[in-house]
Amino acid sequence: MTQDYAKLSHATWRTIAPTWVSRRERIEESVAPVREWLLKRVAAQAGDTVLELAAGGGDTGLQAAAGLGEAGRLISTDFSPEMVEAARKRGAELGVNADFRVMDAHDLDLQDNSVDRVICRFGYMLMADPAEALSETRRVLRPDGRLVLAVWGPPDRNPWAAIGAMTLVQRGHMPPPDPSAPGVFYLGDQSRLRSLLEGAGFADIEIAEIPVSFRFADVDDYVSMMSDTAGPIAMVIRDLSDGELEAIKTQLTTAFEPFAKDNGYELPGLALAAAAS
Repeated sequence: MTQDYAKLSHATWRTIAPTWVSRRERIEESVAPVREWLLKRVAAQAGDTVLELAAGGGDTGLQAAAGLGEAGRLISTDFSPEMVEAARKRGAELGVNADFRVMDAHDLDLQDNSVDRVICRFGYMLMADPAEALSETRRVLRPDGRLVLAVWGPPDRNPWAAIGAMTLVQRGHMPPPDPSAPGVFYLGDQSRLRSLLEGAGFADIEIAEIPVSFRFADVDDYVSMMSDTAGPIAMVIRDLSDGELEAIKTQLTTAFEPFAKDNGYELPGLALAAAAS
């Protein structure tokens, strides 16, 4: 299953990378509290080497790079070449000189004890083998290095994702989520997250809950956003017939009623952010 999942995940993110990048600013606005927590806890210093995993558009790592000075180094990585190129372009816009590399977090092309800080925002829970990826992270970190990461909390605290996903499940377009398999909510339990970190050799673990919210003008806006950014869910939405898509929108309109606000919807979310060394 792990190998098949990895291949499917790679194909999915390569396919949606262009539309995900087109939504980058909106994503960054919604998850700003998470980014700020990670940047504060990573505590990157001038001269540090900082590695960002599953960087996507690269915004968190690029912001951390601002304090590294001429002697410091940012290595911005993703397993999708399209995402790496997006991060490279973003770095050029910001005037940040970094090392942008296609790299799989399960098999890092880096020496042991070679980086001071690692950042991974919303990546580990989607990796084929999070335990292996975390062990690789620990391998490349120096003994006094630090990892900061964020994952999504449990589904009941994340209506922005759970409602859409469960609607697709209820209508037979997706199987029910497997709690033992990688996915958006795979690391949403703090005890599981802590156990994986400890198993990879991390200690001094801090885990915090970070509330966020996603604003949508209407159901069409929600479906469009999910189709552009939501990984496997995006792929399912893109294959729906027009009639089925309209039926799903009708069901979502009812489900979103408790979150109506200012002629639109405000859907809450909860991230779990962790720092470990």
